[in-house]
Amino acid sequence: MVPHLTTALTGPINELEQRILESMPAIERWFRLEWMEHTPPFYTSVDLRNAGFKLAPVDTQLFPSTFNNLTAEMLPLAVQAAMAAIEKICPEAKNLLLIPESHVTNTFYLQSLQRLVQVFTQAGLNVRLGSLDADITAPTALALPDGSELIVEPLLRNRGRLGLKDFDPCTILLNNDLSGGVPRSLQYLHEQYLLPPLHAGWDTRRKSRHFQSYEEVAKKFAKLLGMDPWLITPMVARCGKVDFNDVTSLDGLRSQVEVMLGKVRRKYKEYGINEKPFVVIKADNATGIGILTVRDVKELDDTERLARARSGLVREGQPLDEVIVQEGVPTYERINDAVAEPVVVMIDRYVVGGFYRVHADRGVDENLSAPGSRYLPLAFAGSNQLPKPGVKPGASAPNRFYMYGVIGRLAMLAAAYELEATDPEAENYD
Repeated sequence: MVPHLTTALTGPINELEQRILESMPAIERWFRLEWMEHTPPFYTSVDLRNAGFKLAPVDTQLFPSTFNNLTAEMLPLAVQAAMAAIEKICPEAKNLLLIPESHVTNTFYLQSLQRLVQVFTQAGLNVRLGSLDADITAPTALALPDGSELIVEPLLRNRGRLGLKDFDPCTILLNNDLSGGVPRSLQYLHEQYLLPPLHAGWDTRRKSRHFQSYEEVAKKFAKLLGMDPWLITPMVARCGKVDFNDVTSLDGLRSQVEVMLGKVRRKYKEYGINEKPFVVIKADNATGIGILTVRDVKELDDTERLARARSGLVREGQPLDEVIVQEGVPTYERINDAVAEPVVVMIDRYVVGGFYRVHADRGVDENLSAPGSRYLPLAFAGSNQLPKPGVKPGASAPNRFYMYGVIGRLAMLAAAYELEATDPEAENYD
């Protein structure tokens, strides 16, 4: 199924799809060479937006929590990728400790954990769950919709190693984005592999740094294909700390919004795009938090909208005062008349699946990761690496999904650049 693009401006994306298909050998070789120089994040999910005139990633998550949206047909890919990742990091691995988010009550998240346990168990590991939640003082059963349950146990730290009672893992997999800070129990581990590393968490990570790395990657890729990198890149400006209660602080934000709207307007004029530009204001150090869409700088005078944005900029009880201004990329994909956006899921350097995030009550320029959203699997399992040359662009699901996988992998590569640049143990860390 290829979702319907409700815009006449499908030309550029169809041209991009055609160019990517024709360049497939060069693209795959380019990725191989990049992975010889850079280490991919352990797992990644990337939110894409297809505007018809451009296709770009708008968010990259290094602690994905949507594995429940992968179908059974996608599992073999996920298991193979997990095997490859573990063999590369710790070939003799026997035990895997999975650390989830604390205070877990979300059913969908529990199902994602269940799927992760399934993947790594089938990859040949003994998998147990340990919680950072101080309220977990004994093995605790978490009920799942299918009638099964997950057992979460209290973590034990002993002589520099982290584990559970009668369970000493060689590898620790974080599925907790550390937005509340880095707990002492995860620091200075002795001869244990922590995946992803601590500096991948939101305590250190910044979206602005990620998109700086993505711009670098996209320019290299665009040069390979002889195209304008803007067609696959969202422009981003870092605002730093913003106090929504302080007029002076908002002046800087207004200036950034005005500049970004001007840049987008010029690109639209260059490509003959008859759309009203918009920007999105987001937290720099969190995912899906306090997202505010702005089409005119005067909208920042609306105190009620600002109050709603400010109330949304809270994570783990702490206000998030660092924001970015991102070029708004509309999504013109529809599934059954509902707005949709693709999400690509990867383990190691491999695309293992994906899904459409669908919202019937949201517009093309709004955040779809909101209450009321639904998730429909992408047909990645048999098609992502098997595109069909010669098929009319925009008409083939394998071709469309291969293109999504390429852009998703670009964002994953950018995350690899980002983690190298922010590694506290690296010589070039600043």
